[in-house]
Amino acid sequence: MTYFCMYKNNYRKMECMKLTNFGPIKNLNIQLGDLTILLGPQASGKTLFLQMLKLLVDQNHIVQTLTRYNYVIDKQPDKILNYYFGDRLSTMWKEETLVEADGKNYEKDFLLRVGEDVGEKVFYIPAQRILSISDGRPKNFMEYDISSPYVLRNFSETLRLFFQNGMGNEQTIFPLNYRLNGVVKESFNDTIFHGGQVVIDEQSGQKKMRMKVGDSSLPFMTWSAGQKEFMPLLMAIYCLTGPVIKTINREQYEYIIIEEPEMGLHPKAIQSVIMQILEFIKSGYKVIVSTHSSVMLEFAWAYRLIQQFPPNIQQQALCDLFEISPDSNVSKIFQGITNREMKTYYFAHTLSGVKTFDISSLNIASENIEESEWGGLSQFASKASDVVSKYMMRYGADE
Repeated sequence: MTYFCMYKNNYRKMECMKLTNFGPIKNLNIQLGDLTILLGPQASGKTLFLQMLKLLVDQNHIVQTLTRYNYVIDKQPDKILNYYFGDRLSTMWKEETLVEADGKNYEKDFLLRVGEDVGEKVFYIPAQRILSISDGRPKNFMEYDISSPYVLRNFSETLRLFFQNGMGNEQTIFPLNYRLNGVVKESFNDTIFHGGQVVIDEQSGQKKMRMKVGDSSLPFMTWSAGQKEFMPLLMAIYCLTGPVIKTINREQYEYIIIEEPEMGLHPKAIQSVIMQILEFIKSGYKVIVSTHSSVMLEFAWAYRLIQQFPPNIQQQALCDLFEISPDSNVSKIFQGITNREMKTYYFAHTLSGVKTFDISSLNIASENIEESEWGGLSQFASKASDVVSKYMMRYGADE
């Protein structure tokens, strides 16, 4: 089953998804907002949920892609699950597993009911994205073995198509014209590239990235960890913005999934990514983000409070939050954005397995510790404040 976007095709997007007894997930119930933020420790099932969401929405395209690359399915859904999640991971879907989307239950056999391939609807940016350009060039789908999840292989192939066909005659990847607004581009330069230019080099016989800094030309492997981590995210943003290209039609997508957008980024750069996310939402995408960054939660908390302000000052408050002049072109991102729904969920390990908690209010006074400590992201800051206050009261020097 494929869900279509209301603003484009008069169909609705997925609104609710439930998972029970799937892998480590005991009970999961997610209501999707315009922006949905997922929190939780490592191995708490966030990626499994996100991958399952894509599998439900893009099943036709996924199965036909696997067939096109000569994966043998033999009318066995377990083979599709292994090719999709990773080798031998089909066992996560047990006899007692329940998969439900918008009130409809799915058995594994739904994977074999392949209809017309109408293209992808979910643009998935995985956490392992650095592997897609580990040597300075995006890898193709078949360079990965079966242990690599489909979302990584597919993401890498998408970047490869953009790298080869989506830039026209441009030889400079950053800064690239027509793909980022000015303030976002300046922020990425100031916090990540520091005046360096990312260019395409073909001297090795393959198109690879190098960075020009003054008179130096640096190969990809010599860049800082943050610069390397950021490049696949930047290229993904390029795929979803600017002029439409034939090989990657950004207008076909309805959902954008971003795992850990903060990886390798300075907090100021994370703010710029958030602005880009808001631009995606304003364009009609549903965006789902998994994160370990307190910056994302600080924004979500502020956003919910700003929604309660009088309408005539909401945009001004957002401009102040991001230090943007209300008179700049970038401020248009915030026009009409405060009526969008934002949801936040915490994935918690329990004795019976992973369960999810809706902590969308982000109320720091809540009796629910998962909510008051923002899924653990504010726990250390609160503890540090309490400890310092305690000892300052006892031993602090008099002014």
